[in-house]
Amino acid sequence: MPTRTERALGAVIGSAVGDALGAPFEFGPEGAFSARFPAPGAGGEMCGGGGWDPGEATDDTQMAVLVAESLLERDGLDLPDVFRRFRRWAAADPKDIGLQTEAVLTSGDPWDLAAALHFQTSQRAAGNGALMRAAPSAVYFAPLGRATTMDAARRLSALTHGDRAAWEGTAVLHELIRVALTGGDPVTAVPDTLHAVHPDHRERYTTVLAPDWHPDLATEFNGAVWPCLASAVWAVRTTTGYEDAVRAAVDLGGDTDTVAAVTGGLAGAVYGIDAVPTRWRDALHVPLPGFGQRVLRTADLAALARGLCG
Repeated sequence: MPTRTERALGAVIGSAVGDALGAPFEFGPEGAFSARFPAPGAGGEMCGGGGWDPGEATDDTQMAVLVAESLLERDGLDLPDVFRRFRRWAAADPKDIGLQTEAVLTSGDPWDLAAALHFQTSQRAAGNGALMRAAPSAVYFAPLGRATTMDAARRLSALTHGDRAAWEGTAVLHELIRVALTGGDPVTAVPDTLHAVHPDHRERYTTVLAPDWHPDLATEFNGAVWPCLASAVWAVRTTTGYEDAVRAAVDLGGDTDTVAAVTGGLAGAVYGIDAVPTRWRDALHVPLPGFGQRVLRTADLAALARGLCG
């Protein structure tokens, strides 16, 4: 059985690997990944394309790194600091940034009002942009228990997403990763976790996280927080290893980088770092716009993960 540290490494690196693996297939059709790579383990899957170099992680992992570094350098949750890092990154013209996130970070509004003000005018803030960056913070807060880890997820989500739906989905992911880090089964932990979801959002999450839910039943594009989280849980529930789970996530099409990042974070926590294929880890790299010419590799992410788990 993987150790807690191995699971933490799996969560952080596994999320980044899923992101980079899914990026070239973003907005493509269902089944495109398996059509190109029909045999698991054959190699070459970190293929690049769609503007991404082979193994290059997207904004999903870039923002996750910024959260991780803030938590470690500030010795805890410093929301203004996280927001400043996000804003600095957004100002550096990253290769990809969500429209909603960009609007919030470039608005010029204060850190504690920007997302709420954007939501008041747009009424659209239930995207998966907070969910995608949650693996490092889930690892960091896991030792403090369910209530604290779910609360931290909500507070971090609220920096860029004014819709509580995004907060609750990220809180659920935090808790499922926390369970996995202890060696528990996150899939069987779903019912208990739902009891801690805000009542206004519990019914929707109960529907999409049900054992018989399938991505074909989604009523929104998987760029929304509900089907993105649900697709990740489905991928972990219906497979028996990290590689198969991430392959299933990318094969769903649509917002493949984020669905695979969320799946990779959860599956990595379940199966540990040794389950993340070395050929994928070796290709992984994370440019960090706005912070010099930094490019993080797997070893850098491993150092972050070890720091996050104490």
